[in-house]
Amino acid sequence: MLPQLYRHAWMDGEIEAFREQVRRYISAEFAPRLDEWRRQGYIPREVWRPFGEISFLLPEIPESYGGAGASLAYQLVVQDELAKAEMPVNIAVHTIASHYILDFGTEAQKQRWLPGMLSGSQIGAYSLSEPQAGSSLSDVVTRAVPDGAGFESDPLGPRYRLKGNKMWISSGDHELTENIVHLVLAKIPGPDGKLIPGVKGISLFIVPKKLVDTEGHLTGERNDVALAGLNHKLGWRGTTNTLLNFGEGKYPVQGRAGAVGYLVGQPGKGLACMFHMMNEARIGIGMAATMLGLAGYYASLDYAKNRPQGRLVGASGKDAAQPQVRIIEHADVKRMLLAQKSYGEGALALNLFCARLVDEQHTGEPESARQAALLLEVLTPIAKSWPSEWCLEANSLAIQIHGGYGYTRDFPVEQYWRDNRLNMIHEGTHGIQAMDLLGRKVLMEGGKGLALLAGRINGTVQRALQVPRLAAHANALAGALQQVGAATKAAWATGEPGDALANAVPYMQAFGHTVLAWVWLDLALATLAKDAAVAQPASVGRMGAMQFFFHYELPKIGAWLQVVSTRDATCAQMPEDAF
Repeated sequence: MLPQLYRHAWMDGEIEAFREQVRRYISAEFAPRLDEWRRQGYIPREVWRPFGEISFLLPEIPESYGGAGASLAYQLVVQDELAKAEMPVNIAVHTIASHYILDFGTEAQKQRWLPGMLSGSQIGAYSLSEPQAGSSLSDVVTRAVPDGAGFESDPLGPRYRLKGNKMWISSGDHELTENIVHLVLAKIPGPDGKLIPGVKGISLFIVPKKLVDTEGHLTGERNDVALAGLNHKLGWRGTTNTLLNFGEGKYPVQGRAGAVGYLVGQPGKGLACMFHMMNEARIGIGMAATMLGLAGYYASLDYAKNRPQGRLVGASGKDAAQPQVRIIEHADVKRMLLAQKSYGEGALALNLFCARLVDEQHTGEPESARQAALLLEVLTPIAKSWPSEWCLEANSLAIQIHGGYGYTRDFPVEQYWRDNRLNMIHEGTHGIQAMDLLGRKVLMEGGKGLALLAGRINGTVQRALQVPRLAAHANALAGALQQVGAATKAAWATGEPGDALANAVPYMQAFGHTVLAWVWLDLALATLAKDAAVAQPASVGRMGAMQFFFHYELPKIGAWLQVVSTRDATCAQMPEDAF
Protein backbone atom coordinates (compact mmCIF):
# COMPACT_ATOMS: atom_id res chain seq x y z
CA MET A 1 0.00 0.00 0.00
CA LEU A 2 1.28 3.49 -0.88
CA PRO A 3 2.12 5.85 1.96
CA GLN A 4 -0.68 8.22 2.98
CA LEU A 5 0.05 11.87 2.37
CA TYR A 6 -0.88 14.58 4.81
CA ARG A 7 -4.52 15.57 4.31
CA HIS A 8 -5.15 19.29 4.44
CA ALA A 9 -8.29 20.37 6.24
CA TRP A 10 -9.92 21.50 3.03
CA MET A 11 -9.39 18.08 1.41
CA ASP A 12 -12.79 16.87 2.53
CA GLY A 13 -14.40 13.48 2.24
CA GLU A 14 -16.11 14.33 -1.04
CA ILE A 15 -12.78 15.04 -2.72
CA GLU A 16 -11.34 11.81 -1.37
CA ALA A 17 -14.40 9.88 -2.57
CA PHE A 18 -14.06 11.45 -6.01
CA ARG A 19 -10.38 10.49 -6.09
CA GLU A 20 -11.30 6.90 -5.31
CA GLN A 21 -13.88 6.87 -8.14
CA VAL A 22 -11.30 8.15 -10.64
CA ARG A 23 -8.68 5.69 -9.40
CA ARG A 24 -11.06 2.72 -9.70
CA TYR A 25 -12.10 3.73 -13.20
CA ILE A 26 -8.51 4.10 -14.39
CA SER A 27 -7.56 0.79 -12.80
CA ALA A 28 -10.45 -1.06 -14.44
CA GLU A 29 -10.69 0.61 -17.84
CA PHE A 30 -7.24 1.99 -18.63
CA ALA A 31 -4.55 0.06 -16.79
CA PRO A 32 -5.03 -3.31 -18.59
CA ARG A 33 -4.33 -1.67 -21.99
CA LEU A 34 -1.58 0.76 -21.07
CA ASP A 35 1.23 -1.19 -22.71
CA GLU A 36 -0.74 -1.38 -25.97
CA TRP A 37 -1.45 2.37 -25.94
CA ARG A 38 2.17 3.24 -25.24
CA ARG A 39 3.27 1.17 -28.22
CA GLN A 40 0.74 2.76 -30.58
CA GLY A 41 1.23 6.25 -29.11
CA TYR A 42 -2.41 7.18 -28.55
CA ILE A 43 -5.58 6.30 -26.66
CA PRO A 44 -8.55 5.08 -28.74
CA ARG A 45 -11.54 7.39 -29.12
CA GLU A 46 -13.92 4.75 -27.79
CA VAL A 47 -12.03 4.77 -24.50
CA TRP A 48 -11.67 8.54 -24.21
CA ARG A 49 -15.34 9.43 -24.69
CA PRO A 50 -16.71 7.48 -21.70
CA PHE A 51 -14.11 9.15 -19.47
CA GLY A 52 -15.66 12.48 -20.36
CA GLU A 53 -19.25 11.32 -20.33
CA ILE A 54 -19.01 10.39 -16.64
CA SER A 55 -17.76 13.94 -15.83
CA PHE A 56 -14.12 13.12 -15.16
CA LEU A 57 -12.64 15.47 -17.76
CA LEU A 58 -13.67 18.89 -16.44
CA PRO A 59 -15.46 18.48 -13.10
CA GLU A 60 -14.88 22.13 -12.18
CA ILE A 61 -17.01 23.50 -15.07
CA PRO A 62 -20.40 24.90 -13.87
CA GLU A 63 -23.46 22.70 -14.04
CA SER A 64 -25.13 25.03 -16.53
CA TYR A 65 -22.64 23.81 -19.16
CA GLY A 66 -22.74 20.15 -18.15
CA GLY A 67 -20.03 20.09 -15.46
CA ALA A 68 -20.25 19.40 -11.74
CA GLY A 69 -19.37 22.92 -10.57
CA ALA A 70 -16.59 21.54 -8.36
CA SER A 71 -13.48 23.34 -7.11
CA LEU A 72 -10.09 23.30 -8.82
CA ALA A 73 -9.03 20.57 -6.40
CA TYR A 74 -11.22 18.07 -8.26
CA GLN A 75 -9.49 18.81 -11.56
CA LEU A 76 -6.10 18.37 -9.89
CA VAL A 77 -7.24 15.00 -8.55
CA VAL A 78 -7.94 13.83 -12.12
CA GLN A 79 -4.52 15.02 -13.28
CA ASP A 80 -2.92 13.33 -10.26
CA GLU A 81 -4.45 9.96 -10.92
CA LEU A 82 -3.77 9.98 -14.66
CA ALA A 83 -0.10 10.84 -14.00
CA LYS A 84 0.29 8.16 -11.34
CA ALA A 85 -1.25 5.59 -13.66
CA GLU A 86 1.36 6.41 -16.33
CA MET A 87 -1.35 7.41 -18.80
CA PRO A 88 0.15 8.53 -22.13
CA VAL A 89 -2.03 11.66 -22.33
CA ASN A 90 -1.87 15.15 -20.85
CA ILE A 91 -5.24 16.80 -20.10
CA ALA A 92 -3.75 19.99 -18.66
CA VAL A 93 -3.86 21.71 -22.06
CA HIS A 94 -7.50 20.69 -22.54
CA THR A 95 -8.32 22.12 -19.13
CA ILE A 96 -6.63 25.46 -19.80
CA ALA A 97 -8.29 25.85 -23.21
CA SER A 98 -11.73 25.23 -21.71
CA HIS A 99 -11.11 27.83 -19.01
CA TYR A 100 -10.26 30.49 -21.61
CA ILE A 101 -13.75 30.01 -23.01
CA LEU A 102 -15.36 29.77 -19.56
CA ASP A 103 -13.75 32.97 -18.26
CA PHE A 104 -13.76 35.17 -21.37
CA GLY A 105 -16.20 33.71 -23.88
CA THR A 106 -19.70 34.94 -24.59
CA GLU A 107 -22.64 32.98 -23.29
CA ALA A 108 -23.20 31.63 -26.80
CA GLN A 109 -19.56 30.49 -27.04
CA LYS A 110 -19.80 28.73 -23.69
CA GLN A 111 -23.03 26.96 -24.67
CA ARG A 112 -21.64 25.87 -28.06
CA TRP A 113 -18.18 24.67 -27.06
CA LEU A 114 -18.03 23.65 -23.39
CA PRO A 115 -20.51 20.71 -23.43
CA GLY A 116 -18.49 18.95 -26.13
CA MET A 117 -15.25 19.59 -24.26
CA LEU A 118 -16.84 18.11 -21.14
CA SER A 119 -18.17 15.02 -22.91
CA GLY A 120 -14.91 14.24 -24.68
CA SER A 121 -16.27 14.76 -28.20
CA GLN A 122 -14.02 17.82 -28.51
CA ILE A 123 -10.61 18.47 -27.04
CA GLY A 124 -9.02 21.83 -26.40
CA ALA A 125 -5.62 23.03 -27.58
CA TYR A 126 -4.03 26.45 -27.47
CA SER A 127 -1.64 27.97 -29.97
CA LEU A 128 0.67 30.63 -28.58
CA SER A 129 4.24 29.95 -29.70
CA GLU A 130 5.50 30.48 -33.24
CA PRO A 131 8.62 29.07 -34.91
CA GLN A 132 10.42 32.43 -34.99
CA ALA A 133 9.19 33.66 -31.60
CA GLY A 134 9.09 30.83 -29.06
CA SER A 135 8.09 32.31 -25.71
CA SER A 136 8.55 35.90 -26.98
CA LEU A 137 4.88 36.67 -27.59
CA SER A 138 5.64 40.26 -28.62
CA ASP A 139 7.08 38.75 -31.82
CA VAL A 140 3.88 36.88 -32.79
CA VAL A 141 3.04 37.52 -36.46
CA THR A 142 -0.09 35.39 -36.97
CA ARG A 143 -2.63 37.80 -38.46
CA ALA A 144 -6.42 38.03 -37.93
CA VAL A 145 -8.57 40.18 -40.20
CA PRO A 146 -12.36 40.68 -40.17
CA ASP A 147 -14.17 38.09 -42.29
CA GLY A 148 -16.26 40.22 -44.58
CA ALA A 149 -19.37 42.30 -44.04
CA GLY A 150 -21.31 41.52 -40.89
CA PHE A 151 -18.36 39.80 -39.26
CA GLU A 152 -19.26 41.32 -35.90
CA SER A 153 -22.75 39.79 -35.81
CA ASP A 154 -21.87 36.09 -36.13
CA PRO A 155 -23.73 34.15 -33.39
CA LEU A 156 -20.47 32.41 -32.43
CA GLY A 157 -18.67 35.73 -31.93
CA PRO A 158 -16.97 38.33 -34.16
CA ARG A 159 -15.64 36.29 -37.09
CA TYR A 160 -12.11 36.69 -38.42
CA ARG A 161 -9.77 34.99 -40.89
CA LEU A 162 -6.41 33.91 -39.48
CA LYS A 163 -3.13 33.31 -41.29
CA GLY A 164 0.11 32.22 -39.66
CA ASN A 165 2.17 29.36 -38.27
CA LYS A 166 2.18 27.93 -34.75
CA MET A 167 4.79 25.64 -33.19
CA TRP A 168 4.93 23.29 -30.17
CA ILE A 169 1.15 22.81 -30.10
CA SER A 170 0.16 19.95 -27.80
CA SER A 171 -2.89 18.01 -29.04
CA GLY A 172 -2.70 20.11 -32.22
CA ASP A 173 -3.87 17.29 -34.50
CA HIS A 174 -5.06 13.74 -33.80
CA GLU A 175 -8.03 11.40 -34.11
CA LEU A 176 -8.77 11.13 -30.40
CA THR A 177 -11.88 13.33 -30.67
CA GLU A 178 -14.35 14.40 -33.35
CA ASN A 179 -13.12 17.97 -33.21
CA ILE A 180 -10.29 20.10 -31.84
CA VAL A 181 -11.02 23.51 -30.35
CA HIS A 182 -7.93 25.64 -30.94
CA LEU A 183 -7.46 28.75 -28.80
CA VAL A 184 -5.16 30.91 -30.90
CA LEU A 185 -3.26 34.15 -30.20
CA ALA A 186 -3.12 36.40 -33.25
CA LYS A 187 -2.68 40.11 -33.99
CA ILE A 188 -5.40 42.28 -35.45
CA PRO A 189 -3.69 44.78 -37.77
CA GLY A 190 -3.91 48.52 -37.13
CA PRO A 191 -5.74 50.98 -39.39
CA ASP A 192 -2.74 51.03 -41.74
CA GLY A 193 -2.95 47.28 -42.24
CA LYS A 194 0.32 46.68 -40.41
CA LEU A 195 0.76 44.54 -37.32
CA ILE A 196 1.22 46.56 -34.14
CA PRO A 197 4.70 46.03 -32.62
CA GLY A 198 4.93 44.39 -29.21
CA VAL A 199 2.02 42.75 -27.42
CA LYS A 200 -0.59 45.36 -28.33
CA GLY A 201 -3.07 44.06 -30.83
CA ILE A 202 -2.76 40.45 -29.68
CA SER A 203 -6.22 38.92 -29.44
CA LEU A 204 -7.60 35.49 -28.57
CA PHE A 205 -9.67 33.40 -31.00
CA ILE A 206 -11.56 30.10 -31.06
CA VAL A 207 -10.45 28.34 -34.25
CA PRO A 208 -12.06 24.88 -34.55
CA LYS A 209 -10.49 22.18 -36.68
CA LYS A 210 -13.96 21.48 -38.07
CA LEU A 211 -16.63 24.13 -38.38
CA VAL A 212 -19.85 24.00 -36.37
CA ASP A 213 -23.31 25.51 -36.75
CA THR A 214 -24.97 27.86 -34.28
CA GLU A 215 -26.05 24.86 -32.18
CA GLY A 216 -22.52 23.55 -31.92
CA HIS A 217 -23.07 20.61 -34.31
CA LEU A 218 -20.40 19.71 -36.86
CA THR A 219 -21.22 21.01 -40.33
CA GLY A 220 -18.94 18.57 -42.10
CA GLU A 221 -16.74 21.40 -43.42
CA ARG A 222 -13.03 21.42 -42.55
CA ASN A 223 -11.51 24.68 -41.33
CA ASP A 224 -8.29 25.92 -42.90
CA VAL A 225 -6.06 24.46 -40.19
CA ALA A 226 -3.40 22.11 -41.56
CA LEU A 227 -0.87 19.85 -39.88
CA ALA A 228 2.58 20.86 -41.11
CA GLY A 229 4.66 18.50 -39.00
CA LEU A 230 4.98 16.44 -35.85
CA ASN A 231 7.56 17.06 -33.16
CA HIS A 232 9.00 13.75 -31.98
CA LYS A 233 9.32 14.23 -28.25
CA LEU A 234 11.47 12.83 -25.46
CA GLY A 235 8.39 12.22 -23.32
CA TRP A 236 4.58 12.56 -23.32
CA ARG A 237 4.53 10.42 -26.44
CA GLY A 238 0.82 9.78 -26.14
CA THR A 239 0.06 13.46 -26.70
CA THR A 240 0.88 14.78 -30.16
CA ASN A 241 2.97 17.94 -30.49
CA THR A 242 2.62 19.76 -33.77
CA LEU A 243 3.51 22.52 -36.19
CA LEU A 244 0.26 23.97 -37.55
CA ASN A 245 -0.41 26.20 -40.53
CA PHE A 246 -3.44 28.46 -40.21
CA GLY A 247 -4.99 29.88 -43.35
CA GLU A 248 -2.54 28.64 -45.98
CA GLY A 249 -5.40 27.53 -48.26
CA LYS A 250 -5.03 23.77 -47.94
CA TYR A 251 -8.62 23.56 -46.71
CA PRO A 252 -10.33 26.66 -48.15
CA VAL A 253 -13.51 27.77 -46.40
CA GLN A 254 -16.20 29.03 -48.78
CA GLY A 255 -13.62 28.98 -51.54
CA ARG A 256 -11.11 31.22 -49.75
CA ALA A 257 -7.90 30.71 -47.80
CA GLY A 258 -7.89 31.75 -44.16
CA ALA A 259 -8.84 29.86 -41.02
CA VAL A 260 -12.16 31.00 -39.56
CA GLY A 261 -11.81 32.14 -35.96
CA TYR A 262 -14.16 33.70 -33.43
CA LEU A 263 -12.94 36.48 -31.13
CA VAL A 264 -12.85 35.65 -27.42
CA GLY A 265 -13.02 38.67 -25.13
CA GLN A 266 -12.06 42.13 -26.32
CA PRO A 267 -9.82 42.95 -29.31
CA GLY A 268 -6.23 43.50 -28.25
CA LYS A 269 -6.79 41.85 -24.85
CA GLY A 270 -5.61 38.35 -25.75
CA LEU A 271 -2.49 38.53 -23.64
CA ALA A 272 -4.49 39.71 -20.63
CA CYS A 273 -6.75 36.68 -21.08
CA MET A 274 -3.74 34.40 -21.22
CA PHE A 275 -2.12 35.80 -18.10
CA HIS A 276 -5.41 35.66 -16.22
CA MET A 277 -5.33 31.92 -16.69
CA MET A 278 -1.63 31.56 -16.05
CA ASN A 279 -1.88 31.07 -12.28
CA GLU A 280 -4.12 28.04 -12.63
CA ALA A 281 -2.16 26.74 -15.63
CA ARG A 282 1.17 26.98 -13.83
CA ILE A 283 -0.22 25.35 -10.71
CA GLY A 284 -1.44 22.56 -12.96
CA ILE A 285 2.07 22.14 -14.43
CA GLY A 286 3.53 22.10 -10.94
CA MET A 287 1.02 19.45 -9.91
CA ALA A 288 1.79 17.32 -12.96
CA ALA A 289 5.50 17.50 -12.13
CA THR A 290 4.72 16.64 -8.53
CA MET A 291 2.72 13.54 -9.34
CA LEU A 292 5.36 12.24 -11.71
CA GLY A 293 7.91 12.78 -8.97
CA LEU A 294 5.75 10.91 -6.48
CA ALA A 295 5.07 8.11 -8.96
CA GLY A 296 8.83 7.61 -9.28
CA TYR A 297 9.20 7.71 -5.51
CA TYR A 298 6.56 5.03 -4.99
CA ALA A 299 8.12 2.84 -7.69
CA SER A 300 11.65 3.14 -6.31
CA LEU A 301 10.41 2.63 -2.74
CA ASP A 302 8.77 -0.63 -3.77
CA TYR A 303 11.90 -1.69 -5.65
CA ALA A 304 14.17 -0.83 -2.71
CA LYS A 305 12.05 -2.91 -0.34
CA ASN A 306 12.25 -5.98 -2.55
CA ARG A 307 15.65 -5.86 -4.26
CA PRO A 308 18.43 -7.74 -2.37
CA GLN A 309 21.90 -6.50 -3.14
CA GLY A 310 25.10 -6.04 -1.15
CA ARG A 311 25.79 -6.36 2.56
CA LEU A 312 26.06 -3.92 5.41
CA VAL A 313 29.45 -2.84 6.70
CA GLY A 314 30.21 -4.02 10.21
CA ALA A 315 33.20 -3.72 12.53
CA SER A 316 35.10 -6.21 10.36
CA GLY A 317 33.85 -4.86 7.06
CA LYS A 318 31.50 -6.85 4.84
CA ASP A 319 30.92 -10.55 5.53
CA ALA A 320 30.39 -12.29 2.17
CA ALA A 321 29.08 -15.37 3.98
CA GLN A 322 26.02 -13.43 5.11
CA PRO A 323 22.94 -13.18 2.87
CA GLN A 324 22.42 -10.04 0.84
CA VAL A 325 20.29 -7.29 2.34
CA ARG A 326 17.51 -5.37 0.66
CA ILE A 327 18.88 -2.15 -0.76
CA ILE A 328 16.56 -0.05 1.41
CA GLU A 329 18.84 -0.99 4.31
CA HIS A 330 21.73 0.95 2.75
CA ALA A 331 22.10 4.49 4.08
CA ASP A 332 22.63 6.03 0.65
CA VAL A 333 19.45 4.47 -0.70
CA LYS A 334 17.60 5.88 2.31
CA ARG A 335 19.12 9.27 1.45
CA MET A 336 17.74 9.07 -2.10
CA LEU A 337 14.33 7.94 -0.88
CA LEU A 338 14.17 10.73 1.70
CA ALA A 339 15.12 13.26 -0.94
CA GLN A 340 12.30 12.07 -3.20
CA LYS A 341 9.83 12.07 -0.33
CA SER A 342 10.79 15.59 0.74
CA TYR A 343 10.57 16.91 -2.82
CA GLY A 344 7.34 15.16 -3.82
CA GLU A 345 5.26 15.50 -0.67
CA GLY A 346 6.49 19.05 -0.07
CA ALA A 347 5.60 20.04 -3.63
CA LEU A 348 2.18 18.42 -3.26
CA ALA A 349 1.42 20.42 -0.12
CA LEU A 350 2.56 23.64 -1.83
CA ASN A 351 0.41 23.12 -4.91
CA LEU A 352 -2.65 22.15 -2.91
CA PHE A 353 -2.17 25.31 -0.86
CA CYS A 354 -1.97 27.36 -4.06
CA ALA A 355 -5.10 25.63 -5.40
CA ARG A 356 -6.82 26.70 -2.19
CA LEU A 357 -5.69 30.28 -2.79
CA VAL A 358 -7.24 30.11 -6.29
CA ASP A 359 -10.57 29.22 -4.65
CA GLU A 360 -10.20 31.82 -1.89
CA GLN A 361 -9.58 34.70 -4.27
CA HIS A 362 -12.97 33.98 -5.86
CA THR A 363 -15.00 32.99 -2.80
CA GLY A 364 -13.44 34.65 0.25
CA GLU A 365 -14.43 37.86 2.00
CA PRO A 366 -12.98 40.96 0.27
CA GLU A 367 -9.85 41.25 2.42
CA SER A 368 -9.08 37.52 2.50
CA ALA A 369 -9.70 37.32 -1.27
CA ARG A 370 -7.30 40.23 -1.82
CA GLN A 371 -4.63 38.59 0.30
CA ALA A 372 -5.14 35.25 -1.43
CA ALA A 373 -4.70 36.88 -4.85
CA LEU A 374 -1.58 38.75 -3.75
CA LEU A 375 -0.03 35.71 -2.11
CA LEU A 376 -0.84 33.64 -5.18
CA GLU A 377 0.98 36.10 -7.44
CA VAL A 378 4.19 35.68 -5.44
CA LEU A 379 3.91 31.92 -5.06
CA THR A 380 2.88 30.98 -8.61
CA PRO A 381 6.42 31.08 -10.09
CA ILE A 382 7.50 28.76 -7.26
CA ALA A 383 4.47 26.48 -7.59
CA LYS A 384 5.42 25.91 -11.22
CA SER A 385 9.22 26.01 -11.16
CA TRP A 386 10.12 24.27 -7.93
CA PRO A 387 8.28 20.97 -8.57
CA SER A 388 9.38 20.95 -12.21
CA GLU A 389 13.05 21.13 -11.14
CA TRP A 390 13.12 19.10 -7.94
CA CYS A 391 10.55 16.43 -8.78
CA LEU A 392 12.57 15.88 -11.94
CA GLU A 393 15.55 15.36 -9.66
CA ALA A 394 13.37 12.92 -7.70
CA ASN A 395 12.77 10.99 -10.93
CA SER A 396 16.52 10.91 -11.55
CA LEU A 397 17.05 9.48 -8.06
CA ALA A 398 14.33 6.88 -8.71
CA ILE A 399 16.30 5.72 -11.76
CA GLN A 400 19.47 5.64 -9.65
CA ILE A 401 17.85 3.41 -7.04
CA HIS A 402 16.85 0.96 -9.75
CA GLY A 403 20.44 0.90 -11.03
CA GLY A 404 20.84 -0.34 -14.59
CA TYR A 405 17.25 -1.57 -14.60
CA GLY A 406 16.05 2.01 -14.12
CA TYR A 407 17.59 2.94 -17.44
CA THR A 408 15.49 0.36 -19.28
CA ARG A 409 11.84 0.19 -20.26
CA ASP A 410 11.38 -2.84 -18.03
CA PHE A 411 10.52 -0.38 -15.24
CA PRO A 412 8.43 2.82 -15.44
CA VAL A 413 10.90 5.25 -13.87
CA GLU A 414 12.63 6.17 -17.13
CA GLN A 415 9.27 7.22 -18.55
CA TYR A 416 8.55 9.38 -15.51
CA TRP A 417 11.82 11.24 -16.06
CA ARG A 418 11.16 11.68 -19.78
CA ASP A 419 7.65 12.97 -19.20
CA ASN A 420 8.71 15.28 -16.39
CA ARG A 421 11.58 16.91 -18.26
CA LEU A 422 9.12 19.01 -20.25
CA ASN A 423 7.72 20.75 -17.19
CA MET A 424 10.75 23.01 -16.76
CA ILE A 425 10.03 24.38 -20.24
CA HIS A 426 6.34 24.79 -21.00
CA GLU A 427 4.01 27.40 -19.49
CA GLY A 428 7.04 29.64 -19.10
CA THR A 429 10.60 28.34 -18.93
CA HIS A 430 12.67 28.27 -15.77
CA GLY A 431 14.38 31.49 -16.78
CA ILE A 432 11.07 33.24 -17.48
CA GLN A 433 9.67 32.18 -14.09
CA ALA A 434 12.80 33.49 -12.38
CA MET A 435 12.63 36.89 -14.08
CA ASP A 436 8.91 37.08 -13.28
CA LEU A 437 9.65 36.39 -9.60
CA LEU A 438 12.61 38.73 -9.07
CA GLY A 439 11.66 41.29 -11.72
CA ARG A 440 7.94 41.64 -10.96
CA LYS A 441 6.39 39.58 -8.21
CA VAL A 442 8.60 40.52 -5.23
CA LEU A 443 8.42 44.19 -6.26
CA MET A 444 4.69 44.48 -7.06
CA GLU A 445 2.69 46.94 -5.00
CA GLY A 446 5.83 48.13 -3.29
CA GLY A 447 6.73 44.63 -2.08
CA LYS A 448 3.35 43.96 -0.41
CA GLY A 449 3.18 40.39 -1.76
CA LEU A 450 6.64 39.53 -0.45
CA ALA A 451 5.80 41.13 2.90
CA LEU A 452 2.57 39.14 3.11
CA LEU A 453 4.42 35.89 2.44
CA ALA A 454 7.10 36.81 4.98
CA GLY A 455 4.35 37.44 7.52
CA ARG A 456 2.84 34.01 6.89
CA ILE A 457 6.27 32.36 7.20
CA ASN A 458 7.04 34.25 10.42
CA GLY A 459 3.71 33.13 11.84
CA THR A 460 4.72 29.51 11.31
CA VAL A 461 8.18 30.24 12.77
CA GLN A 462 6.66 31.71 15.93
CA ARG A 463 4.39 28.70 16.43
CA ALA A 464 7.26 26.27 15.84
CA LEU A 465 9.51 28.09 18.33
CA GLN A 466 7.09 26.99 21.05
CA VAL A 467 7.71 23.31 20.18
CA PRO A 468 11.11 22.18 21.51
CA ARG A 469 11.80 19.61 18.80
CA LEU A 470 11.07 22.19 16.09
CA ALA A 471 12.76 25.26 17.57
CA ALA A 472 16.09 24.75 15.77
CA HIS A 473 14.28 24.30 12.45
CA ALA A 474 12.22 27.42 13.11
CA ASN A 475 15.38 29.44 13.67
CA ALA A 476 16.91 28.01 10.49
CA LEU A 477 13.85 29.07 8.50
CA ALA A 478 13.90 32.53 10.05
CA GLY A 479 17.54 32.86 9.03
CA ALA A 480 16.79 31.72 5.48
CA LEU A 481 13.97 34.24 5.18
CA GLN A 482 16.31 36.99 6.35
CA GLN A 483 18.88 35.94 3.74
CA VAL A 484 16.26 36.05 0.96
CA GLY A 485 15.12 39.50 2.03
CA ALA A 486 18.69 40.84 2.14
CA ALA A 487 19.50 39.29 -1.25
CA THR A 488 16.38 40.86 -2.78
CA LYS A 489 17.51 44.33 -1.69
CA ALA A 490 21.10 43.71 -2.77
CA ALA A 491 20.04 42.50 -6.22
CA TRP A 492 18.20 45.77 -6.86
CA ALA A 493 20.71 48.02 -5.11
CA THR A 494 21.80 49.64 -8.40
CA GLY A 495 18.27 49.92 -9.73
CA GLU A 496 19.43 48.31 -12.97
CA PRO A 497 17.34 45.32 -14.15
CA GLY A 498 20.35 43.85 -15.96
CA ASP A 499 22.30 43.72 -12.69
CA ALA A 500 19.43 42.24 -10.67
CA LEU A 501 18.18 39.69 -13.16
CA ALA A 502 21.55 38.27 -14.23
CA ASN A 503 21.20 35.75 -11.41
CA ALA A 504 17.43 35.43 -11.30
CA VAL A 505 17.46 31.62 -11.46
CA PRO A 506 19.71 31.12 -8.39
CA TYR A 507 17.47 33.64 -6.59
CA MET A 508 14.38 31.62 -7.51
CA GLN A 509 16.04 28.39 -6.38
CA ALA A 510 16.84 29.91 -2.96
CA PHE A 511 13.39 31.49 -2.71
CA GLY A 512 11.76 28.16 -3.58
CA HIS A 513 13.78 26.22 -1.03
CA THR A 514 12.81 28.75 1.63
CA VAL A 515 9.12 28.39 0.73
CA LEU A 516 9.38 24.59 0.83
CA ALA A 517 11.12 24.74 4.22
CA TRP A 518 8.13 26.77 5.41
CA VAL A 519 5.75 24.18 3.97
CA TRP A 520 7.62 21.36 5.71
CA LEU A 521 7.68 23.19 9.06
CA ASP A 522 3.93 23.71 8.76
CA LEU A 523 3.46 20.02 7.93
CA ALA A 524 5.57 19.11 10.99
CA LEU A 525 3.36 21.24 13.23
CA ALA A 526 0.25 19.57 11.81
CA THR A 527 1.81 16.13 12.30
CA LEU A 528 2.70 16.78 15.95
CA ALA A 529 -0.77 18.19 16.61
CA LYS A 530 -2.24 14.83 15.62
CA ASP A 531 0.51 12.53 16.87
CA ALA A 532 2.57 14.28 19.54
CA ALA A 533 4.53 11.15 20.35
CA VAL A 534 5.33 10.51 16.68
CA ALA A 535 4.18 6.95 17.20
CA GLN A 536 2.70 6.29 13.77
CA PRO A 537 4.98 5.24 10.88
CA ALA A 538 3.46 7.94 8.66
CA SER A 539 4.34 10.54 11.29
CA VAL A 540 7.89 9.22 11.54
CA GLY A 541 8.14 9.50 7.74
CA ARG A 542 6.90 13.08 7.58
CA MET A 543 9.14 14.22 10.42
CA GLY A 544 12.10 12.46 8.82
CA ALA A 545 11.42 14.12 5.45
CA MET A 546 11.14 17.51 7.18
CA GLN A 547 14.44 16.98 8.99
CA PHE A 548 16.11 15.86 5.76
CA PHE A 549 14.98 19.00 3.98
CA PHE A 550 16.28 21.28 6.71
CA HIS A 551 19.60 19.44 7.08
CA TYR A 552 20.40 18.60 3.45
CA GLU A 553 18.50 21.12 1.30
CA LEU A 554 17.95 24.42 3.09
CA PRO A 555 21.71 25.08 3.57
CA LYS A 556 22.05 25.24 -0.24
CA ILE A 557 20.49 28.69 -0.33
CA GLY A 558 23.70 30.33 0.87
CA ALA A 559 25.56 29.48 -2.33
CA TRP A 560 22.64 30.51 -4.52
CA LEU A 561 22.18 33.85 -2.79
CA GLN A 562 25.88 34.69 -2.73
CA VAL A 563 25.94 35.40 -6.48
CA VAL A 564 22.61 37.26 -6.20
CA SER A 565 23.76 39.52 -3.36
CA THR A 566 27.05 40.40 -5.05
CA ARG A 567 25.34 40.84 -8.43
CA ASP A 568 27.96 38.47 -9.84
CA ALA A 569 28.45 39.21 -13.53
CA THR A 570 30.35 36.05 -14.51
CA CYS A 571 27.58 34.81 -16.77
CA ALA A 572 26.29 38.14 -18.03
CA GLN A 573 29.74 39.38 -19.08
CA MET A 574 30.98 36.20 -20.71
CA PRO A 575 31.79 37.07 -24.34
CA GLU A 576 30.18 34.91 -26.98
CA ASP A 577 33.42 33.99 -28.71
CA ALA A 578 34.87 32.65 -25.46
CA PHE A 579 32.44 29.74 -25.30
